[in-house]
Amino acid sequence: VILAVEKRATPKLQDPRTIRKILTVDNDIALAFAGLNADARVLVDKTRIECQSYRLNVEDNPTVDYVARFIARTQQKYTHRGGVRPFGISTLLGGFNTDGVPELYQTDPAGTYYAWKATAIGKNSKSVVDFLEKKYVEDLEEGPALRLALKALLEVTEASGKNIEVVIIRKSGLGWMTEDELDPLLKELDDTADKISKLKETK
Repeated sequence: VILAVEKRATPKLQDPRTIRKILTVDNDIALAFAGLNADARVLVDKTRIECQSYRLNVEDNPTVDYVARFIARTQQKYTHRGGVRPFGISTLLGGFNTDGVPELYQTDPAGTYYAWKATAIGKNSKSVVDFLEKKYVEDLEEGPALRLALKALLEVTEASGKNIEVVIIRKSGLGWMTEDELDPLLKELDDTADKISKLKETK
């Protein structure tokens, strides 16, 4: 499972490590979010405690489906209780089920959750989803899946290694891509110049 996000540009003097849009929930489950950072931090902390509690009681790793249901249940609880407001975030959860099959779940502030093969959340997500619907094929290997995720992001942003964050979720655990690994891939996939030249030709 590939999770890729666009990070906001950080001020020059700010430590970029403190601004994360992809968070580790469990050993082999990662969460990407769109929305309020503070809400994400609180929700992820609750989820991490639930994962530890599950492991203690069941003596097994929680599945991504279980974690998605817990997050959706927590978000839904906050829509009808007095004195609290709903969590202002949508999330994408990536991981594996008990059969070792990769799974991707989306939750929203209302507390609903869905399983997806590929999707996007946040600003301009419709353009990205439209692109994924056209280009997605079943049973993608890691390399092509990574290229598809980055190409989808390039549809709506001027991407570079500095403002893109990518995590690859494998059965063996989570792998974070470095800026040095991302930059050559993004340069290779970025066809903005070609699109502009084509537009000029049509005019």
